[in-house]
Amino acid sequence: MGSNSNALNGALVEAEGLTKFVQGPGGRLDILKGVDLRVAPSEAVAILGASGSGKSTLLGLLAGLDLPSGGEVRLLSESLRALDEDVRARLRAGRVGFVFQSFQLLPALTALENVMLALELGEHPGNARGAALEALERVGLRERVHHYPSQLSGGEQQRVAIARAFAPNPRVLFADEPTGNLDQVTGDQIIGLLFELKEALGTALVMVTHDVELAGRCDRRLFLRDGVLEAQ
Repeated sequence: MGSNSNALNGALVEAEGLTKFVQGPGGRLDILKGVDLRVAPSEAVAILGASGSGKSTLLGLLAGLDLPSGGEVRLLSESLRALDEDVRARLRAGRVGFVFQSFQLLPALTALENVMLALELGEHPGNARGAALEALERVGLRERVHHYPSQLSGGEQQRVAIARAFAPNPRVLFADEPTGNLDQVTGDQIIGLLFELKEALGTALVMVTHDVELAGRCDRRLFLRDGVLEAQ
């Protein structure tokens, strides 16, 4: 984990005064209320909170998948405020990885092709096939590289998603309930794998989870309550 000064000066992810509200039938609903957050290089941060507390909304804002109602997000030292969707996508390419609860693999592509696509879209289009094979081998799927998602178990699909996320050697990885669709044993294996690769590559990890045990493996645990982010 980075030092406090490193977190302040070399943060990979920063949020200041972040707010998000939506207009509903009953009027304005405030989801996030002035969230401040900094994530240092190679740091692991868990964001916990009740279902519907806005954890996934916050993760999407930090990753530039959505824009806040107010406040500012800086990702890899770039302010996202003035960047359109295409420029934000180019900023993330090869430098930011994602692991979702629902795997989000492309069903028409094999495991190998799913991982290769992430490399080809990023900064490392060179030997995408070789790098993808190596990534899949690291997650224990060498014998399954030519299988399609429908031919893989849930745990295997999440392994492909982890290989895809880490293959470009990202500086930061966002994970949204990465074990949410898996049984306890498989989930434990996936978490072990996630942290093993994180440590090996020095990637920063920002993870939304309701799993207290999983959160306990992170350097910091933050709780989202009534739109406010609180340290444990």
